[in-house]
Amino acid sequence: MNKSSIYLFFYFFTLLSCTSDTDSNEIVYLPNYVNLDIPLVFQDRILPPVIPANNPLTAEGIALGKKLFFDKNLSANGTQSCAGCHSPSNSFTDGRQYSVGIDNIEGNRNSMPLFNLAWNYEDRFFWDGRELSLERQIFDPITNPIEMHNTVSNVVNELQNDIEYPNLFFEAFGTEIIDSVLIGKAIAQFERTIISANSKFDKYLLGQVNLTDQELEGLNVFMDENRGDCFHCHGNENNPLWTDNIFHNNGLDNDFLDLGLGYVTGDPNDNGKFRTPSLRNLAFTAPYMHDGRFTTLDEVIDHYSEGLQDSETIDPLMKMISQGGVQLSQEEKINLKAFLLTLSDYDFISNVDYNQQ
Repeated sequence: MNKSSIYLFFYFFTLLSCTSDTDSNEIVYLPNYVNLDIPLVFQDRILPPVIPANNPLTAEGIALGKKLFFDKNLSANGTQSCAGCHSPSNSFTDGRQYSVGIDNIEGNRNSMPLFNLAWNYEDRFFWDGRELSLERQIFDPITNPIEMHNTVSNVVNELQNDIEYPNLFFEAFGTEIIDSVLIGKAIAQFERTIISANSKFDKYLLGQVNLTDQELEGLNVFMDENRGDCFHCHGNENNPLWTDNIFHNNGLDNDFLDLGLGYVTGDPNDNGKFRTPSLRNLAFTAPYMHDGRFTTLDEVIDHYSEGLQDSETIDPLMKMISQGGVQLSQEEKINLKAFLLTLSDYDFISNVDYNQQ
């Protein structure tokens, strides 16, 4: 072998060695796919959760979504995160009648609680159903001038220039180039893991605890079409979501300052209709209704008992509208309230998986 051949051999050997070293140091995209932990009380009673094929759950995506959910830099002045209006200790509400944004301006809606969102089969979100997926809904509060008052481009730039986020996005999605689609996917992944299914009533259904006579009688009032008649919109023990996730005019007003779904669809027949909230965690989510008008659960029960207001779009399920409501006795009201409070999940509000760490 002549000198030229020897030099050429060592040149290619060195080149291959360098290439091998470089490849071994490259970050490899290997996401850890996870299955949603479906509660036992859900498994035989309701359909499987809605997980989009283009946004499967991964450990990295969920962790990134959680970090984003608690990141105040998503707001224009860095003072408010998603958790500012959706606090885990309040079942992901804020305890106010109206949420307050970064400029100390009140909105006109009560903050909806966040849990069991993966089972929203209608796939419409917010009180008025204006967004059609979890992935899309996050940018409504971010860009709303009354809420976080930011722009999508500002959020993307902020995250792209952060020392941590590009690597976290690579671990979650295989790219360090951040955009709004991936931000929405990450937060949606985290929100789909927010599950409440360990209330006293859940444990009762699983045969782990007993209900009191008062709570059982409250369940009877709830299920009785001639008394509470609550189950049409809010389900029963075979629908442990305790909502139909559909939009109803439940007789709050006879003249609408807030058109609700009607504003979104433009259909007058939808005026005054709002999404049915879950009855889970009522112990933590006051005040109630889309505008937070009722400060106590007693006021809510009084509304359905004798406070219904008639209008052109009143839901047919409000069958006792002609007499103002279902006309419960005081004892029936007390019993109904006792049952409703069994739907509150105290473990949920202290779950470390949902709190900032």
